[in-house]
Amino acid sequence: MRRLFPHPTDHLTVEEYCGIPRQRLPHRPHVMLCMVASVDGATVVDGNSRALGGPTDQQVLLGLRRHADVILVGASTVRADGYGAPRPGLRIAVVSRRCDFDFDQPLWASGQAVLVVPADAAIGELPVPVVRAGTGTVDLADALTHFHDAHVVQAEGGPTINGLLAAADLLDEVNLTVSPLLVGGDGPRVVHHAPPVRHRLHLSEVCEADDGFLFTRYTRR
Repeated sequence: MRRLFPHPTDHLTVEEYCGIPRQRLPHRPHVMLCMVASVDGATVVDGNSRALGGPTDQQVLLGLRRHADVILVGASTVRADGYGAPRPGLRIAVVSRRCDFDFDQPLWASGQAVLVVPADAAIGELPVPVVRAGTGTVDLADALTHFHDAHVVQAEGGPTINGLLAAADLLDEVNLTVSPLLVGGDGPRVVHHAPPVRHRLHLSEVCEADDGFLFTRYTRR
């Protein structure tokens, strides 16, 4: 990788890019969003994000996960991208309303997955831990308080989950990979189904890979 901003260098490792210091806030974990989008803003191709990525993008995703305690992700993304068992010590918090999963799958069988559902969700006894937060839809601000021992939560979409985070002003860091693809279509943006918001972020870092991907980081001032 090459860093283009703020201090240009031709030699930057993925770990140097991903491993910046992050501090838990007094009342909740630090929340960072990791997403990939095409140059025209698409977040999915044929129903998932895999076609937008590349080798370095995958390394960055895994590198950021190494610095997270919890992955927050929507049920549709878990299904579309085929989430499996996480590394030891990493929890996966899956936001869902229907909870219609095959709990024999490796993600759930790992013992490291948690369901996050509205408090009024009509679900029976489940073989995995459940966090209840909000009425009608998940209140992510409330849900985050249940992960009191987590310092960093990485959100990985989909766009509706990102919209809930943006609407609640919970995003402390946005790691957006720009894929060198023009996709077209009418797929969802990085943030979807959110009310109008104007949360000002600070451009902290821009890096480039040999395969034409740009890696941008925005943070709260």
